[in-house]
Amino acid sequence: MRRFGSSASVEEESSIDLTPMLDVVFIMLIFFIVTATFVKEAGIDVNRPDAATAVMQEKANILIAIDANNSIWIDRRQVDVRSVRANIERLHAENPQGSVVIQADEASNTKTLISIMDAARAAGVFNVAIAADDQ
Repeated sequence: MRRFGSSASVEEESSIDLTPMLDVVFIMLIFFIVTATFVKEAGIDVNRPDAATAVMQEKANILIAIDANNSIWIDRRQVDVRSVRANIERLHAENPQGSVVIQADEASNTKTLISIMDAARAAGVFNVAIAADDQ
């Protein structure tokens, strides 16, 4: 004869408690999210000119791209020339030690490049660099 109470206790003992494993996975997920570095991109690929003296710019957090049609891109959004200064002020407020890097296409006009440089200086950012490929 079998007792009803003994079969129920066997089923309870054979189950595996997944709570500690889920806790570890959740903590690892939080760790990877916190330690991940987020790379900001201007939003488009441009054909940068070559330069023999090109150096890597550190702490560049404001990336502005100018494509061949003189369209301006900041944070993967196309912006108007008149709103460049406001965007730079907003991004500079997030990281005051950062600099502005302008990625200008080879076919873009110098007028657009100069207007972005003026907007950056008007926004209070005087550390402005122009991206180029090293030879």
